[in-house]
Amino acid sequence: MIKIRGLTFRRGERVIFDQLDLDIQRGSVTGIMGPSGSGKTTLLKLMTGQLQPNAGLIEVDGENIQHLKKKDLFQLRQRMGMLFQSGALLTDLTVFENVAYPLREHVKLSPSLLRKLVLLKLEAVGLRGARDLMPHELSGGMARRVALARAIALDPMMLLYDEPFTGQDPISMGVLVTLIRQLNDDAGLTSILVSHDVRETASIADALYLIYGGKVIAHGTPAEIAADQSAQVRQFMDGRPDGPLHFHYPAPALADDLRAGGSS
Repeated sequence: MIKIRGLTFRRGERVIFDQLDLDIQRGSVTGIMGPSGSGKTTLLKLMTGQLQPNAGLIEVDGENIQHLKKKDLFQLRQRMGMLFQSGALLTDLTVFENVAYPLREHVKLSPSLLRKLVLLKLEAVGLRGARDLMPHELSGGMARRVALARAIALDPMMLLYDEPFTGQDPISMGVLVTLIRQLNDDAGLTSILVSHDVRETASIADALYLIYGGKVIAHGTPAEIAADQSAQVRQFMDGRPDGPLHFHYPAPALADDLRAGGSS
């Protein structure tokens, strides 16, 4: 579904990705993991054409997205569902209208058919009975599920999840984990799951990529990653505070910084 070769992306002088290669297999759930600040969300933005790489190839369903005209890129995006980290529900619209929004924007449907589609999407995430609630009346887990129903409203070929488990209680997290796997398999989707929640991601993924320092440092099935004994992989997967993966953002030596004086 997605083929990335030699991807290089910089923000100013900082290199986010350096000749990164990555493949997302059609019909799979692929987890992309790494420490905070390793570029996971940036990678999603590159995959959807929101950002342009400095070098390299990004193909989505056979389309080189760097060469697509704006109209064609928008059409491709309609085939991608996105679950944002915050949920990003429209606060002035009911649950029903949040899910109906992409349908109203992109397709012409009779009111009866639109209602049936929205109710089916809400049923898929277990929230048909909450259709008349406002976003502020929802729990965090319910809001995330409404956002998931909206993400599948247009029957996309692919779903992208940006840190879907952040801020969820154990029960809500378990529901989301089950939904992600079930929706992928029942609807024949391709799912890309960006997360640093190791246990939950590994439990449903067919393949895992671990990125750090602009490169893929490990790739394989969850079982293969679990068996990988390299120091970098074990530090991240086991949550070890010390190891080769640095905690500090790159900076001059502290002593030099303190001697320099002046404003930052």
